Amino acid sequence: MVKGTLIPIGGNEDKGDRNTHEKYNLEYVEEGILSHVVKECGGKNSKIIVIPTASSIPVEVGENYIDAFTKLGCTNIHVLDIRSKEDSEKPESIDLIKTADCIMFSGGDQSKISNKIGGTTIHNILLDRYKNEEGFVIAGTSAGAMVMANEMIAGGSSTDAFIKGAVKMREGLGLIPELVFDTHFIQRGRFGRQSEAVAKYPNLLGIGLAEDTGLIIKNNEFVVIGSGMIIVFDPKTLTHNNEELLSEGTPMTMANLTVHVLSNGDRFNIDNRKVKVLPIDAPFV
Repeated sequence: MVKGTLIPIGGNEDKGDRNTHEKYNLEYVEEGILSHVVKECGGKNSKIIVIPTASSIPVEVGENYIDAFTKLGCTNIHVLDIRSKEDSEKPESIDLIKTADCIMFSGGDQSKISNKIGGTTIHNILLDRYKNEEGFVIAGTSAGAMVMANEMIAGGSSTDAFIKGAVKMREGLGLIPELVFDTHFIQRGRFGRQSEAVAKYPNLLGIGLAEDTGLIIKNNEFVVIGSGMIIVFDPKTLTHNNEELLSEGTPMTMANLTVHVLSNGDRFNIDNRKVKVLPIDAPFV
């Protein structure tokens, strides 16, 4: 049984494209979600390492995370600005990963994380610590959430939903290989591309995370946190799936795909795929 904790967050962080009036603030996350991150990793004195590798504005994003965590009373915050595989092998980078209580991956382009960290010494340390250390937290928003999977959504069109080839997949960091994540899910209409992802990999569960919404994943169970919702795609019950037979650009058919819509406080067991819904009168998580 894995002992560490994952906290994927649905995002609302600009991708860093200066042609789209990039935003330098962290409007994607309310204090509530960051507070959960701090609590899970041991509190305000915990050592938090921010990795803005996915962003094209890593300095600004790193500074914004320092400000956000500082407002929550944290004092031991560091930015690990990894821009190459060589940076992932530096002794000072390795030391930060070995001594952190929490790793926080920023949003941006998830392929940058897999390219510059995947297969390196710090990647191996992350995998080992997450597997073996209780209380060790790996959190990530947007791209930082998507890269947690093994089969990672790397891109694809939302407008070409349910057309084979609308989603692009590649290898992620493999922290939780049972799941495939997509983010900004409701706001950017990504139902179709997540459907294709689970059609390609029907042994996996698809997780669509809305903005300002996240999961706390421990002991192969997760609880929903934040103000939005998550969509769980369970393809185990499919009675028809023609993804393998189709040419790219062809509309797809999927019959009896099980979909759950979950919100704050709801729980889901990844092993038995069972939902435990929070009572309507329960307090907000």
